Amino acid sequence: MHPELASHPDSTRWNARYGGDFVPSFSPHPLAELALSLPLPAGPVLDLACGPSGSALLAAAAGRRVTAVDISGVALGLLAGEAARRGVAHLIDLVHADLGTWRPPDGYAFVLATGYWDRALFAPATAAVVAGGLLAWEAFTTEARRGRPSLPAEWCLAEGEPANLLPPGFEVISQTGHDDNRKRRLLARRG
Repeated sequence: MHPELASHPDSTRWNARYGGDFVPSFSPHPLAELALSLPLPAGPVLDLACGPSGSALLAAAAGRRVTAVDISGVALGLLAGEAARRGVAHLIDLVHADLGTWRPPDGYAFVLATGYWDRALFAPATAAVVAGGLLAWEAFTTEARRGRPSLPAEWCLAEGEPANLLPPGFEVISQTGHDDNRKRRLLARRG
């Protein structure tokens, strides 16, 4: 874990959420379940803003190497413990990083981000997907701000996003709203 992130406000907030009496479910996200059921090229999986990710565990259980990135050292610790318990720790690389500045290398068969949105990260995340690979993203929409006015606008997808931000060469498999359109899910394949 990186000590310089200990005082980062996002790290402090998420560490508090995942600490104490928090009990992770380790349930994979439905986008991960769907994507991992589809044909994928060889290669690793990238789970952005992973938290204590059941999705990373699902991919590792399928024999995929996984890079799991989060700003919360507590969340990564929970994930590491569960990965060890399931015997897949050797397949999961934990990256303690601020996604406001961290950028992925290329070469992933599947890139997943759920519950997180940063326009500046979206283009590098799409570039990290190999030909034939999948990108899955879920984030709040501007509709979510009606019920949560404190939710920063920059954390919310605008109309048509993220599909309208995909670079050429990606085919949208689906983009759907859910939770009364407070969230939007995208699944796309790179041609």
